[in-house]
Amino acid sequence: MEWIEELVIAVVLIAVVFTFLFRIITVTGTSMIPNYNDGDRVLVVSNPFQIGQGDVVVIINVLEEPIIKRVIATEGQTVDFDPESKAVLVNGQPVDETEFGLSNGMTDLPYTSFEILEFPQTVPEGCVFVLGDNRAVSEDSRYKIVGMIDERNILGKAVFNIFPFSKIGPAN
Repeated sequence: MEWIEELVIAVVLIAVVFTFLFRIITVTGTSMIPNYNDGDRVLVVSNPFQIGQGDVVVIINVLEEPIIKRVIATEGQTVDFDPESKAVLVNGQPVDETEFGLSNGMTDLPYTSFEILEFPQTVPEGCVFVLGDNRAVSEDSRYKIVGMIDERNILGKAVFNIFPFSKIGPAN
């Protein structure tokens, strides 16, 4: 009987940890290529204390399913796009996207039938501005349907790549 009690306690502890502290999320779609592909699995820390520029986050309650995007700007920062260099500007300075494994000068305001926010935009208090790494197909904060993300809608921060096994390691 003792081992059954220990087994039940272990199962309850694992359930609590994976419900409130960590989650394993499966990436859907191609908006985060080249860093995350459809079907990749990442470990997400729930309720991170500090979300910063460059962090990859999982967002809920924006579209039908959770989405994974990269934080480009946090509250109080101003976001704009330079049409000539195709750079993302935060507070007038181009973001160095090479530190995220991306090329600089790859961001345009998309040509689409969806409504686009007018830029420059200042990120409101308690919100973040997010973009997908694959800007050509990403539905992100450039679109009115997504807009600025309320931090309460952030499920967590991606911290570790779990699958595919060739990508195991810290999230980038």
